[in-house]
Amino acid sequence: MLRSVLAFTLIVCAMLPACARDTDDAARAEDELKAITQEMLDAIAPGRAEVWEKYLDKDLIHVDETGKVRTKAELVAELVPLPPGLVGSLKVDAFRMSRHGDIAVVAHEDQEFLDYHGQELHSRFRSLDTWRKTPEGWRLIAQQTAAVLKDPPSIELPRETLCAYAGRYRLTDDIETAITCDGKGLVSRRADRPDTIYLPETEDVFFAPGAPRTRRYFQRDETGAVTGFADRREGEDIKWRRE
Repeated sequence: MLRSVLAFTLIVCAMLPACARDTDDAARAEDELKAITQEMLDAIAPGRAEVWEKYLDKDLIHVDETGKVRTKAELVAELVPLPPGLVGSLKVDAFRMSRHGDIAVVAHEDQEFLDYHGQELHSRFRSLDTWRKTPEGWRLIAQQTAAVLKDPPSIELPRETLCAYAGRYRLTDDIETAITCDGKGLVSRRADRPDTIYLPETEDVFFAPGAPRTRRYFQRDETGAVTGFADRREGEDIKWRRE
């Protein structure tokens, strides 16, 4: 029994330095990739294509926030300085890495600051990067970027205008929702679902806070009366009719 315990202890002790080395290597790789990522972001505004040329794998697949797919050559060709009147920068704000041998998968969020002809814009992007360690260093073999959406500003509508949307709306014979006007927005009540609050973006266009991918568009007839609404997501409409 004593020999078994001693043997197990020796095995664990022998493994500890290797575990420590693995941890140190992962930490160094994360620090290196975060620095490279920031270097690449810093190169975007001035159009320093040579920085991206250095770190991109020759067989890169890149998907940008619009869904466009590019090769390395196509992406590098688009890296030109911002036009006059625009001053921008990007900073890594969150960074997470998972290492799998010579492959590292990185998720990072970047904050963009853009002076657009005197008006300040603040956008945020989230990217998933796949890196491969080569004899020449880390090379980016794939990247997919998405814009981090946020709610639009809400306007105030007169209560009379707001309450004109109140009523019962039907999707099918079995599915309906009741809309009431409440405070500065609308409340949609549907059986077996939590109530949903909608705020006006413009007249006839509403959004649910925290769900910026969708809009609710109210529809009217030739007299101006509300006849229904469409729930729109990614350009596709689900139409409801007013009872």
